[in-house]
Amino acid sequence: MRIVVQRVKKSKVEIKSKTYSEIGKGILVLLGVEKGDTKEKADWLARKVCNLRIFSDENGKMNLSVKDIKGEILVVSQFTLASYVKKGNRPSFTNAAPEEEAVPLYEYFISKIKEEGVPVKTGIFGADMDVSLVNYGPVTFILEK
Repeated sequence: MRIVVQRVKKSKVEIKSKTYSEIGKGILVLLGVEKGDTKEKADWLARKVCNLRIFSDENGKMNLSVKDIKGEILVVSQFTLASYVKKGNRPSFTNAAPEEEAVPLYEYFISKIKEEGVPVKTGIFGADMDVSLVNYGPVTFILEK
């Protein structure tokens, strides 16, 4: 399981030119599920995202989590994160989990964020989406487990 975490001032998902979901200050998570990923990996990553101290405190130091600032999380599935690009010029997606394996883990990851008490919104798994964001910083992290 591989995710990209971006600290945002706002982020939005549009599908067919209509806003599907949007958040204000918080975190945009792009989530790629790989073959063999487990609920344990999703648990660890959900806790990590919710408790990652990437927001500035009153002294300008990254000491606050999305929970501390009462922010939101937008989770968007992105199977291309499971790609292999070391050989050739065309990405290989053989490491990406098949839909019947990926969807339950995607939904489970979202449920674990909700359990952490953070408001969460999503895109639609497998849909063509336009994702926009204002990356605050910019601050971006890649996490995998």
